Amino acid sequence: MSTRGSGLLALTLISFLIPGLGTRAEAHALRRHTVTHRAEHHRPRRISHPYVRSREALVYDATRARVLYAKDSTGVTPIASITKLMTTLVVAEARQPLGQRLHITRADWTPYSHLPIGIWLTRAQLFHLALMSSENRAARTLCNNYPGGLPACIRAMNAKARALGMTHTRFVEPTGLSAQNVSTPGDLAKLVLAAAHNRVIRRYSTSAGYTVRDGRWRLPYYPTDPLVRDRWWHIVVQKTGFTDLAGQCLVLDTFIDHHDIVMVLMHSWGKYTRTADARRVKQWLEANLARHHWQTVAERM
Repeated sequence: MSTRGSGLLALTLISFLIPGLGTRAEAHALRRHTVTHRAEHHRPRRISHPYVRSREALVYDATRARVLYAKDSTGVTPIASITKLMTTLVVAEARQPLGQRLHITRADWTPYSHLPIGIWLTRAQLFHLALMSSENRAARTLCNNYPGGLPACIRAMNAKARALGMTHTRFVEPTGLSAQNVSTPGDLAKLVLAAAHNRVIRRYSTSAGYTVRDGRWRLPYYPTDPLVRDRWWHIVVQKTGFTDLAGQCLVLDTFIDHHDIVMVLMHSWGKYTRTADARRVKQWLEANLARHHWQTVAERM
């Protein structure tokens, strides 16, 4: 018999010996047992590492400057539309007018885009669509209208990567459609933190929806990351990506239990795996951060 069960039996026997005590004592003991049981039932269970199905992953605590979890985080891999974080970062740092209207021409053509050739949009609208909905034509138009054009924009992207210490990263175009745009989870964590310092990227990457209206065009756009609509998340920056070679990708900067957390999830397969992985990592962090106890500390960035 457990210690708790023995205590309840003892109180029951005493109640027969001392009239009037039994009812109050048993009720008190039963109430304490119930409260304790409920507390134990709802207390997050500490586990040594999260269940992550993405092939490569990194969880970095920027508040304490330490890697909390890593899974094949040093491999160089195609990064799909995560590229657009760097594209928008260098364009934003060029400080061109956000209200300037840009004409989308045939030079801006890319596959997998809903923006019609011939439409005029402001630079702010192009930022919005490139970051929230991963619009390829919006990203290419931003880069084509960078000072010096597309070649200068690509050079700036690679120069920015070197400045951030992204030593295993290379860009050849602004959308992520090319498999030659490559990086590592560790490098991408550095990019996410840099992007989080830019107000334009913070604003538009976490938008919950937007409709383009221009004359005869009315084009609704939605976020590619459903987490931005989840009220249980405090997301600062996010970006998704997908190609056949890169798989489903997700990077984000979020606050969990007052910690600034960067998640990089690469090569997820299945429509919902990357967001499911992010939710599992969040649950793992909520169960462990408050205890300041880590059974696994992975490699440094």
